[in-house]
Amino acid sequence: MTGSDDSTQDAEGAREPAPPAAATARALGPARALPPPLPPPPLRTMAGGLLDSLRLAVVMLDTSGRVLLWSPLAEEMLGWAGEHIVGRRVGTLLAAGARPSARGAPRSGAVSGPGPAEGILEELLRSGSWDGVLWLRHRDGHSVQVEARASMLVDGDGRQFVLASVAETSRIRTLEHDLAALDPLFDSSPLGVAIFDTDLRYIRVNDALTRMNGVPRERTLGRRVDEVVHKGAADELAALQRHVLATGRAVIDVVIPGRDGGWRSVSYHRLEDGAGRVLGISCTVMDVTERQHSAAKIERARRRLALLNDVGSRLADLLDVRRIAEQLAQTVVPRFSDYSGVILHTAVPDGGELPGAPYGETTRMRQLGIGAIKEGPLVERMLGIGKTIQVDRASIFGAVLHTGRPALVQSPRELRDTITTYPGDPKVQAAVDLGIHSLIVAPLVARGIVLGLLVVSRAGGREPFDAEDLALATELADRSAAALDNARLYIREREGALMLQRSLLPQSVPEPPGVELAFRYVPGSSGAAAGGDWFDVIPLAGGRVALVVGDVIGHGLRAAATMGRLRTAVRTLAAMEMAPEELLRRVDDLGDDLAGDTAEGWTATCVYAVYDPSTRRLTVARAGHPPPVLVVPGTGRTEGTAGTAVTDPADPVKEVRLMDIPAGVPLGVGGVEFESVELDVPDGAVLVLYTDGLIEARDEDIDVGLERLRAVLAARPPHSLEATCDDLLATLAHGREPDDVALLVARLGGLPEGSTASWTFAAEPSAVRHARALVRDTLARWELRELTDVTALLVSELVTNSLRHAHGPIGVRVVRGSSLLVEVSDPLPDPPRERSAGAEDEGGRGLQLVARASRRWGTRHGPPGKTVWFELALPVPA
Repeated sequence: MTGSDDSTQDAEGAREPAPPAAATARALGPARALPPPLPPPPLRTMAGGLLDSLRLAVVMLDTSGRVLLWSPLAEEMLGWAGEHIVGRRVGTLLAAGARPSARGAPRSGAVSGPGPAEGILEELLRSGSWDGVLWLRHRDGHSVQVEARASMLVDGDGRQFVLASVAETSRIRTLEHDLAALDPLFDSSPLGVAIFDTDLRYIRVNDALTRMNGVPRERTLGRRVDEVVHKGAADELAALQRHVLATGRAVIDVVIPGRDGGWRSVSYHRLEDGAGRVLGISCTVMDVTERQHSAAKIERARRRLALLNDVGSRLADLLDVRRIAEQLAQTVVPRFSDYSGVILHTAVPDGGELPGAPYGETTRMRQLGIGAIKEGPLVERMLGIGKTIQVDRASIFGAVLHTGRPALVQSPRELRDTITTYPGDPKVQAAVDLGIHSLIVAPLVARGIVLGLLVVSRAGGREPFDAEDLALATELADRSAAALDNARLYIREREGALMLQRSLLPQSVPEPPGVELAFRYVPGSSGAAAGGDWFDVIPLAGGRVALVVGDVIGHGLRAAATMGRLRTAVRTLAAMEMAPEELLRRVDDLGDDLAGDTAEGWTATCVYAVYDPSTRRLTVARAGHPPPVLVVPGTGRTEGTAGTAVTDPADPVKEVRLMDIPAGVPLGVGGVEFESVELDVPDGAVLVLYTDGLIEARDEDIDVGLERLRAVLAARPPHSLEATCDDLLATLAHGREPDDVALLVARLGGLPEGSTASWTFAAEPSAVRHARALVRDTLARWELRELTDVTALLVSELVTNSLRHAHGPIGVRVVRGSSLLVEVSDPLPDPPRERSAGAEDEGGRGLQLVARASRRWGTRHGPPGKTVWFELALPVPA
């Protein structure tokens, strides 16, 4: 490293010849006999290491400062290629105006101008080494500050040479600053930090981690984690370290228990150098005890809210006190307690009145809901559905009943020594034997009245109840009490509606000749429970009978009341002998009179059928109602009750058909005419009338329900109408709408042979005499001579009246059934009018005589004209 002389040109000018290769080889050492070469080790690229980050260039000089070797990093650092530098003196690279600065000289501020380059060589020759800061000239003209370290070496021939390493000062300062920042950060970090080698032994640890582990630094370094950390977490941490070291996948925020009862968050990362070599793993540990406690509180609050939500959702749709009590008791076990019981006042389950005055000294309660984590004799002794529980006022239960404030028992001793229900209650000893150590008794309060108690208890190793649990139990009891009170009130309304509905339905049905009847009514199970479904059997004149089934849309007391008014209207109009379509029209015209005070009006469907057993003719009309079903039997017959023909059980059903009757619109719509269909039915045919609750189900087309109904009726002959009703009700779909079901089944037969006689007479004066004679002969044949005179007299009056006003054939018909029916018909449509005759009048007394002598009489209209009829009671057999 000498300065330039007269014979030395600028580095960019002509340069001196380079020393021969032999001289360079000698500078490296003498030739020696070498042992046979070993197999070369596997090559591995070291790029990316610390030296690469420093960019350490190597330069070899002779004692005159002439460059012998110039490394590629030196070329990269200063821009001079080796062929430009080798053989030249290095002093030519010193930047103009810069002076070398030996190690220990100030490094801040401007560097003074360069001194003689020989000074560096003299220092090397004197001490054998030199290090300091140099300003070297880059090929493109700017200066580069470097730190150099040079050493004087001797080759095998005794010749001296200089080996220098050079690095850019800026890179060295960057590494120094990084280390200066990282070391204090490592040591002063509030987080626990540790470095492990590839054997997973501690090689560095900060003070924060030694405090967390409770092990001094000197007892930590060189040990593995299972030798330092407490046993509760050592195995898990060791497994995590092996996983990170093997896979390179970091583990973040693994929470483990600490030695002091707290919690630690541990994270591991694998350490690698720039060349990808695994150096070990790093560890960061944070005390998260407060975070865990906060998370535990949040989770506990979440579980409490979830329990409240579950209880509310489970009880929301229930309107049965017993089911509410069962759901409440079962929902809190085991999420909140190990055992539970719901104890209620005896009036609550049946919808009775609650006590207006405070509970007495001794109160009997009923346990309607229980929950338990296990079963056995002790549990049966302590808990039991339907058990009557005696509660004394001086007991814990009694105090809660009287004050409405919850009670908390927090120890087995308190449970034994305090009166829980009454002195000597065996249930208390059973609770102690089950290991119950904590108990909460919460009042079920609704509208300021205590309905009962919610009792929850914990046993075994479970934590005892605390103040927060008491608040939760009180909230559960408050919400449940509202549901229980709603169910109690619903039961009262249900019972009232059902009582009203039952009082409006027929208490018994008549037994008209030629007709056999069976019926069923099934209340619904939702809303106000009672609905507007009804059925009726109305005896009509001449042995005819009207069969009615209807359904008022809606539920509750209003629907039941509307049903009652509607049924009364139908019965009243039926007594006027109206045709079915006319009757439905008249009922529809009543409109608001049937709606009562219902602002939104009313709507009802109805089917009305009239059957005449003497002619076996059936007339049916419907108003928006499901179609009736007619079951036509096979050929086999046996004699049934009331003279009806019953299908032989062995004889198959011939046909089951939905009657093709115009549907019409529901009653209450208004402004629509109705149509009726008249047909002859064979002996023993079965007519089935029903409401839509029998065939409708959720997510099912009504045609499916109708086909199911037909299949049941076709499965076997309806030899028993009662059994047929049961079979039909058994088809109710499980998912059907909770609607009422009204069912009326009638077997339609004729009157016994010879029970009717009819004649037609021309409109001549002789018709009266002939009619009277034929009636006398018929009654004599029927052995009804007691009725001969009065019947002949009344027939004479009616036939005479027809002769006076009508001009056409006159019909007379006599029917023997439950009474004696006599009908006189003529083509005149105008009904006869009863009038008061004077003492001297010769006529006008015919209808008065009929009205006084008969049991009842009336007029009905038909296609041929009108028919005047009267009935006489049959004589009582001796």
